[in-house]
Amino acid sequence: MIDPRDLEACTEAIRHGSLSFHAASKLLPKNVRDPVLALYAFCRLADDEVDLKSEKIEAVLRLRDRLELVYDGRPENAAPDRAFAAVVEEFDMPRILPDALLEGLAWDAGGRTYETLSGIRDYSARVASAVGAMMCVLMGVRDADALARACDLGVAMQLTNIARDVGEDALEGRLYLPTEWLDEVGIDQEQFFRNPEANDAVRLMVKRLVMEANRLYYRSEAGIASLPKKCRPGIYGARLIYAGIAGRLTSMGYDSVTTRARTTKVQKIGWLAQSVVQSGISMVMPQSAVLFAKPLSEVAFLVDAAALNSVPDRSDTLFEALAALELRRQSERSSLLRG
Repeated sequence: MIDPRDLEACTEAIRHGSLSFHAASKLLPKNVRDPVLALYAFCRLADDEVDLKSEKIEAVLRLRDRLELVYDGRPENAAPDRAFAAVVEEFDMPRILPDALLEGLAWDAGGRTYETLSGIRDYSARVASAVGAMMCVLMGVRDADALARACDLGVAMQLTNIARDVGEDALEGRLYLPTEWLDEVGIDQEQFFRNPEANDAVRLMVKRLVMEANRLYYRSEAGIASLPKKCRPGIYGARLIYAGIAGRLTSMGYDSVTTRARTTKVQKIGWLAQSVVQSGISMVMPQSAVLFAKPLSEVAFLVDAAALNSVPDRSDTLFEALAALELRRQSERSSLLRG
């Protein structure tokens, strides 16, 4: 069981760090909401450790050690670590799922870019769909079709985040647009970092991300209808709130360079109310055939892991990502000593 004091600390972290998720989580039943908040707090901690700190390599390697302690049953003396360790033990969380998240964060710390949209989905699978698969485990959902749709939702949310943050990411020297898209329109990556512009070419790329996200939002709905009844409003709420951000980008003409897509508190309340209605409708509607669509190839390993299917050993992929960071850290230290 999660210590109530740790749970309160996790809840506060989500309340201040992710307004959209905190709002949607209120619609989950308590027996699911509590472990979900603990999970999300640890994942949020992991993301912030890499995103907000200057020593990103050190942050990822530190997270590797913290995750190892969690699975050893000896978590660090911090509320998110203790709470997540309790979740891991109670729900028998497959290690491959948080490892996938760690791998995605290692890619971030290494400044990895992605040539194709499939590469962006690979990244989104790790930093977003892995969390969705873990949430399904907490709901007691191990059905592969429902898990595939949960992973669709995760990729859709991450694509929305990427589309919303194009300008901010560029100013931070980060690029999550497929590099082949930039090559197609003759945009130099370094020049874009120095002076990002919301020209027609960039707006079109943002639009392409939003359209792909919308396609996956629609696919995800069939899976939400397969979740436990009391869990559906919360997940519908998250889906509608994030799709609302995509809708705001559309109304802005896909300019995410000069401004940031924001939604209002009133809109969020409206989407949460809509989610309750949508959940009721799903109980009487026939099952959609979309539920049985094949998972995206980029998320298939997450589906297999959460469904407790036989999964090839993927430890090498994480090891390679972390080893690359270790080598980079050593190289940077050697450069400092020589300097």
